[in-house]
Amino acid sequence: MSELAGSGLPRPSWMNLPHAEPGNRVGLFGGSFNPPHSGHRLVAETAMRRLGLDQVWWLVTPGNPLKDHAELAPLARRIALTAATANHPRMRVTAFEAVLGTSYTASTLAGILQRRPDLSFCWIMGADNLAGFHRWQNWRDIVRAVPIAIVDRPGASLSPLFAPMAQAFGMARVPEPEAATLMQRRAPAWVFLHTPLDAASSTALRRKAARA
Repeated sequence: MSELAGSGLPRPSWMNLPHAEPGNRVGLFGGSFNPPHSGHRLVAETAMRRLGLDQVWWLVTPGNPLKDHAELAPLARRIALTAATANHPRMRVTAFEAVLGTSYTASTLAGILQRRPDLSFCWIMGADNLAGFHRWQNWRDIVRAVPIAIVDRPGASLSPLFAPMAQAFGMARVPEPEAATLMQRRAPAWVFLHTPLDAASSTALRRKAARA
């Protein structure tokens, strides 16, 4: 739940869903962003450009259920850092998951789709998450809910060949040259986008900060 729950303080604007006009094509880019970095920005920019998105919403999660929270920075700090990283006129940052009271992507998607059925959504993620995607709660429901754009990350270029999700939904893969059609397709549909790689990682940045 929100760190502000029960505090009596008004809900900050970054906990609301961003504004979007009906019919907009919106990419949902979720993560802990602990901290955000240039690799995240490259993933968001690549998906926005290649898919012809009107907006990308960075969904800063209260806490990834599959990760240790011992080193997790406060939500408000991660929001501020993410906003600085996602400094683009068509990128928005929100912690709406805290309002929903969930850290699970399937539940988040269901809540957003229910509130904004007038928008076209896709899910964006770095390829480094693909290998473990089948461990996400109700992962098949995620694939069937919205199209998915998977952007290459260092060490993950072969993930579409071996990841359980890629194998289970192999028939739903969209050829990369047809990536611009992804938002016109009904789920399940996913595409793997190759791009110049950025080796930045949140883990490395936290270790560097700890040594400083």
